[in-house]
Amino acid sequence: MDTDRLPGCYRHPDRDTGISCTRCERPICPECMISASVGFQCPECVREGSGTGHRPAANAPRTIAGGVVAADPQLVTKILIGINAAVFFLGLLAPALVMRLELIGGYIDYLGGPVHGVAGGEYYRLLTSVFLHTEWWHIISNMIALWVIGGPLEAALGRSRYLAVYLLSGLGASAFVYLLAEPGVRTIGASGAIFGLLGATVVLARRLRYEMRPLIIMVVLMLVLTFVPFGGYLRVSWPAHVGGLITGALLGLGMLMPTAAKHRALVQWGTCAVVFLLAAALIMLRTAELT
Repeated sequence: MDTDRLPGCYRHPDRDTGISCTRCERPICPECMISASVGFQCPECVREGSGTGHRPAANAPRTIAGGVVAADPQLVTKILIGINAAVFFLGLLAPALVMRLELIGGYIDYLGGPVHGVAGGEYYRLLTSVFLHTEWWHIISNMIALWVIGGPLEAALGRSRYLAVYLLSGLGASAFVYLLAEPGVRTIGASGAIFGLLGATVVLARRLRYEMRPLIIMVVLMLVLTFVPFGGYLRVSWPAHVGGLITGALLGLGMLMPTAAKHRALVQWGTCAVVFLLAAALIMLRTAELT
């Protein structure tokens, strides 16, 4: 028996296909698939959703992860870019704010004043640092990456699931930095969260049976840029990138694994809870070492 064979179209079983309806997830061949705002839908789902008036949320078109298809499928990505930009300009006006929000593991004397860091109970730094940038090239490169990687992923996951992946990936990246970096190392930037989106995108591409080579090349290239020094001009936090990538991939598996519709939300949000608890455990472990 050939276990690697693609499933057959639900209307034309003799036609193998790697495409599924984004609403009901039944396999559909090119003849049956109808373009939707996100992906493709089968004829039955299009007919069910073509009526006038208000439809119950349960009958609304769904993304492959079960989220409701939104009118603006990149809205959260735009908001995240806006928040990062606003914090960047605020930091230019009030440099002391950056000192109070960046990720610092332990107590240091900085700019004439004490900074207690995460080990001193300032756990908010683990997330606020994800929205900080101090150089133009830093925020521009990160926001371009966020738009390119995050926009399509948000459209595939839906808003709430996408936001959960972003924030938890940022937390996971910060937890790795806190665990592995020296306590006095200052770390900022959205790249850890963006690497998390990249990890989830790899899972999405595998789930949709897309060509993986371009994506794998992108991951390898970004990891090379993470680990290879470039004359001292580019200082990159490898724990943030690796931690974010691992966290995002785990969340992607939970969000996108084939699961019965009635259990899907439980698996997805349960995965988020497990990832959060794992990050919290790493944070508590490191705090115990430093105090």
